[in-house]
Amino acid sequence: MTESPTVRVRRVMPAAPEVVFDEWLDPDALMDWMCPRPVRCVAVTVEPRVGGRLRFDVDDTVATVLITGQFLTIERPRLLRFTWSNSDWADPSRVSVVQVEFESTGDGETLMSIEHSLLPPEEYDGFHHGWIRTFEQLDGKLRRAL
Repeated sequence: MTESPTVRVRRVMPAAPEVVFDEWLDPDALMDWMCPRPVRCVAVTVEPRVGGRLRFDVDDTVATVLITGQFLTIERPRLLRFTWSNSDWADPSRVSVVQVEFESTGDGETLMSIEHSLLPPEEYDGFHHGWIRTFEQLDGKLRRAL
């Protein structure tokens, strides 16, 4: 059996943890920064409660991909955990888990860390690059709001 890799990415964001955390639960905000360009989110649904659904309809320039998940943990402004499945995976019923942590750096900024586990091994590189790019986009959005 092939072991499932875990993607880990960290970045200091130019806003307080509450602000950064709330970006993850706001469908309009997610439309702006979630999908790594040139990929675009064309629709986002978020039910911000434990057990609530999240859904991203994604235009990846080749096809439309549906990303679905369910919130496992919501501890504002510290922690989000949710499941993640992609309609274009070899096994679209496979479920991975995303955990995002938000830690104040004490100077009005936030260390945001993500662990995306239980990924199909062949998806590691794409998700590693994708989360780095997505974090860059969120950073840019937050800087424009300063």
